[in-house]
Amino acid sequence: MAEHEERLMEKIADKIHGDSSSSSDSDDDKPSHVNPLKSKVYRLFGREKPIHQVLGAGKPADIFLWRNKRISGGVLAGATALWVFFELLEYHLITLVCHSLIVSLSILFLWSNASNFINQSPPNIPEIVLSEKCVLEVASALRTEINRALDVVRDIASGKDLKPFLSVIGGLWIVSVVGNWFNFLTLFYIIFLLLHTVPVFYEKYEDKVDSFSEKAMAEIKKQYAVLDKKVLSKIPIGPLKEKRN
Repeated sequence: MAEHEERLMEKIADKIHGDSSSSSDSDDDKPSHVNPLKSKVYRLFGREKPIHQVLGAGKPADIFLWRNKRISGGVLAGATALWVFFELLEYHLITLVCHSLIVSLSILFLWSNASNFINQSPPNIPEIVLSEKCVLEVASALRTEINRALDVVRDIASGKDLKPFLSVIGGLWIVSVVGNWFNFLTLFYIIFLLLHTVPVFYEKYEDKVDSFSEKAMAEIKKQYAVLDKKVLSKIPIGPLKEKRN
């Protein structure tokens, strides 16, 4: 009887130790809680959305990111052809439009009259009408963007913050320097070419570019802090007082 009770106690003790060891093992297998701030990855310009959504997540984004290589290549080839016409061949816009209309109208006119003799159907020319709703929506969107731009200009000119003022002045100066190197058409084509190459390159090498930009931004902030301490902080700046009616 005593031996039976002793064996029973040993089995209970073994079971208790087994449960405790299994629970400790399961606790060790659980992943530790990671601080989301530490695990947050730095992204260029502080963006939180994918590059496709930043570009609008529509057809323009698909074209810039080469989702359909045939369409993107066609758009880029068309822009290149226009640049060659206007810049290298020195074709004028009005001349090109007039010649294109002359050729198109002549083909349609001859086709419409010749269809009766060759027993073919005349060309189906669609009727294009701009609706009042479409025009009002475009005008409303344009008005909103213009008002937003005017508000930004007013905030910068009011002297509230020196950093955006210096950024805008620096950006305008860079644009003025680049404008001396190229005319408007060539500059527009270069920007269009960059939109077709930089986003897809960034999407492909996103992690490497973000890592490099993080180091560059840290160095820029360091140099700006030195400049602010020695120069900018000594400049007296105050917001303009708004007039009260």
